[in-house]
Amino acid sequence: MSGFLPVDAQPFECAGDSPHECEMEVIDGTVAKVGAFEVQRVLPRRAKRTIGHWCFVDHMGPGTVSDEIGLDVAPHPHIGLQTVTWLAQGAILHRDSLGTEQVIRPGQLNLMTAGHGVAHSEETVGLYSGPLHGMQLWLSLPPEVRNTEPAFEHHADLPRLELDGGAASVILGTLGEVSSPARLDSAVVAAELRLRSGRTVVPLDPTFEYGIVVVEGPAVAVGAGRLGGGQMGYLGLGRDEVSIEAAEATTVLLIGGVPRVEPLVMWWNYVAPSRAEIIEAHAQWADGDERFGVVHSPLERLVPPGPPWPA
Repeated sequence: MSGFLPVDAQPFECAGDSPHECEMEVIDGTVAKVGAFEVQRVLPRRAKRTIGHWCFVDHMGPGTVSDEIGLDVAPHPHIGLQTVTWLAQGAILHRDSLGTEQVIRPGQLNLMTAGHGVAHSEETVGLYSGPLHGMQLWLSLPPEVRNTEPAFEHHADLPRLELDGGAASVILGTLGEVSSPARLDSAVVAAELRLRSGRTVVPLDPTFEYGIVVVEGPAVAVGAGRLGGGQMGYLGLGRDEVSIEAAEATTVLLIGGVPRVEPLVMWWNYVAPSRAEIIEAHAQWADGDERFGVVHSPLERLVPPGPPWPA
């Protein structure tokens, strides 16, 4: 992944007597590889670069981890972002240069703040063989904290919001009257919605734009639109609720936030306001600079060629 991500055009604003019935924009994802594992990348896409401060969303699986196929992502660096890991099935071992070794399982949250610089790996847990399914997301840090000290937190239990047609686990931020205990550096939300068959109304913040991904289950009706696997549904500003109708039990990821206005450059695993900062960070990573520390992993650190820009 490379290049300047321009600020999206003015987010669509939904207005009128029934904002939850306004049109949803459907964005098709693309297939990518993480280690030997196949993922659906639904953000960034040409049609939508960011949703609030969310700048990257991978839907991992569903797939099977085995001796031949694993999610072994060797040590690599990050700057200027937070990583959010959420699983529906399986387990992943997170190691980082802060000394963290943390296994994440379904219903739990791993949140890593890169800030000025951190390195980490994501590895198959021991001899685990079985299903693996989940979401990996990035949040761009706002200017006032993008050079903060790196940090990591794990949350084994997250609060639930009961809905008329299911329940929501609030991963980050606030949904309705329920707030996640996780660190929050920008006005965003993320929630896993476990829906029963039928129609469910989900409360929204009208100052946020939103994205919806079907994690598990068949296509769903979102307002007047329809959303299937491998897609993201984009909902603009001005909604105080959205109606989701499922034909059977379905799991959906909801993300949202106040639209980002600052310039953003992404290349490989770096997020910054300029190419110069990314060029500098990658040179330091390639040289083994102490900025990123050391990840105590059996996997060899990743060092690809530098960005395709003049130094």
